[in-house]
Amino acid sequence: MIPIIERINELAKKSKEIGLTENEQNEQAKLRQEYLGYIRGQVKDTISNVTVVDEEGTDVTPEKLKNEQERRRSH
Repeated sequence: MIPIIERINELAKKSKEIGLTENEQNEQAKLRQEYLGYIRGQVKDTISNVTVVDEEGTDVTPEKLKNEQERRRSH
């Protein structure tokens, strides 16, 4: 589990129950952005490893994706 999720959940609960201070609101916004960046990175990594194959078994992966996969392999 992503470590910051616990803190995000704590702040969300506190927000519903009694409200957050300005510092906590800023922390919550920062943590949410960090979390979204992490998730986007995971999705991008997953998609960059996809190969599209048609019913006949022919690789029909879009060129843009193939180029990105090659770029990642060369780094």
